[in-house]
Amino acid sequence: MEIIVCIKQVPDTTDIKIDPETNTLKREGVTSIINPFDLYAIEEGIRLREKYGGKVTVLTMGPPQAKDALIEALAMGADNAVLLSDRAFAGSDTWATSYVLSQAIKKIGKFNIIICGKQASDGDTAQVGPGVAALLDLPQITFVRKIEDINENFIIAERLTEEGYEVIKSPMPCLITAVKEINTPRLASIMGKLKAKKIPITVYGAADINCDINKTGLAGSPTSVNKIFTPPHRPPGIIMEDTPESVEKMTELIIKEISNKRKQTTENTEG
Repeated sequence: MEIIVCIKQVPDTTDIKIDPETNTLKREGVTSIINPFDLYAIEEGIRLREKYGGKVTVLTMGPPQAKDALIEALAMGADNAVLLSDRAFAGSDTWATSYVLSQAIKKIGKFNIIICGKQASDGDTAQVGPGVAALLDLPQITFVRKIEDINENFIIAERLTEEGYEVIKSPMPCLITAVKEINTPRLASIMGKLKAKKIPITVYGAADINCDINKTGLAGSPTSVNKIFTPPHRPPGIIMEDTPESVEKMTELIIKEISNKRKQTTENTEG
C-alpha cells in the first residue's frame, strides 16, 4: 500500500511571531514542532504499512528548517520524505498550500491513500486536507477516528461528528484527515533516529512540481489578513455557593449588568 502523509511544521505555541508587513507567521528562525494532529496521521500511516505492506512517504511545505519535521517523521518509521521549499511558496494561505501539495502528489505519482491531520494548530482552519482532495478530484473522509477496513478498492472509516460518529465507505484512492482518537503516536527510538539521519530527503521547488507561481505564495492566496491582535484580557469570573443569598446576589448583578448595557446603547444612539 502506497501511503502519503501530509504534515506541517508549526511554531511552538510559546514562540509565535508575526511579520508586521505581511501579517503572516514568521517561520524562519522560530522554534517549531510537528503540528500535533499530524503526529496521529504519521502514526496511522505507519500502522497501515505495518499491516498491509508498502511504504509511507511524508510530505511537507516550508522553509529549509522544515527538514527537522521530516527527520522526526522518518525516525518514527516513515520510509521517504519530500520537502517543498521555494521562496515562491512564502505566505501561502490554505488555498495556495493545497495547490502546491496537490502538485507535489502528482509528481510523486502512485498512491492508495493520503492522510492529513484534521487541522493545523497555527491556523485551525481544517481546510488544507479537503483542499488537496478537491484539487486531485479524490473522495475524502474528514475527522476519521478509526479505519474499520481498507484495501485497494475501498475504505470503511468512522468519522467523528458533533453528535457522535458515522460510518462511511469510500472508493480508493482516498484522502482522510485524522483526529486524536484514531491512535497513540509512537515515540521515535534511538535506532529510528540514527536511521532517519541516513535517509535522503527529496527537495522540490516550484519548477520541479510544475507549479504556476501565480497560484502560490501571497500572489496566489485569496485570503487577506487586515489586522492581527491579541484578544483583550477577560476579567476573572465570580464563583458563588448554591445558597438563596447567592441566587439573590446573582440576580442583582445580572439586572445591574443589563441596565448598564441599555444605558451604553442609549448613549451611543444619542451620540
